[in-house]
Amino acid sequence: MVLPMIPVLAFGTWMLVQSEAAAGAPTISIFLKPPGVIPPGGSTIICCSCQGDEGNVVLYKDGKQLRTRELQDGRAEFPITNATQKDAGPYSCHYVAGGTVLARSETLEVMVKEFRLPSPVLSILPGLEVSAGARVTFRCTIAHAGASCFLYLEGQDKAPDLIYKDQEDFNLSRVHKGHEGRYSCQCYSWAAVMEWSDVSNSLDLVVKDYTWSNVGRLVLGAAVLVLLGLIVAEDRHGLWCILPVGRGDHHAAPCTQSSL
Repeated sequence: MVLPMIPVLAFGTWMLVQSEAAAGAPTISIFLKPPGVIPPGGSTIICCSCQGDEGNVVLYKDGKQLRTRELQDGRAEFPITNATQKDAGPYSCHYVAGGTVLARSETLEVMVKEFRLPSPVLSILPGLEVSAGARVTFRCTIAHAGASCFLYLEGQDKAPDLIYKDQEDFNLSRVHKGHEGRYSCQCYSWAAVMEWSDVSNSLDLVVKDYTWSNVGRLVLGAAVLVLLGLIVAEDRHGLWCILPVGRGDHHAAPCTQSSL
């Protein structure tokens, strides 16, 4: 059965409009800075990052409104200082403009726990600067045989990656620019009770993109600039010829087709 063309085209147009509208809708994300479980008396910042330029961000905990901040440079920050168990719980943030809620974040679970395990040490192999497409290994080392560890990327609003106790490393087979950022790790052990370590040292991963396409664009751009420079130089200065004026005399003048 062949569908009429007009309804099919109309449906396709509607799908395109809907996808463009969804792509243009503002979004908001929530994360901790620095990430990880907080010790009692510790501090952190709940960050709400939004694509909007103006408006307010409202912070919620357990569905109850806590505080409101004006959006500045696409972000609103809510600090937690001298943390207690009252600060633990699920948080979310709403982006509000003109009295209308335009976007809601995912839920962020904030945990306040005593640190009883030794602090881990994070290392990144083969180094902190790598080329796009390279294999990168994150190694979180802790002096506790039964510990598993979380790998954090600051600003990431999804669940952190987990390095299980029977693993040594977390590997990325082909890194890209989206993997850049500040990394740290934190470990836990679950025997009779769940025990946590402090957050490790932070390391900044830089991904250099030396693809041939980028090199080609740079070479092409440089060639165009050189060509334009030659054209401008010729237009400004012209070509000069030595023309005879009389017996034994010569005169310099711009070259023309008849003088060449």
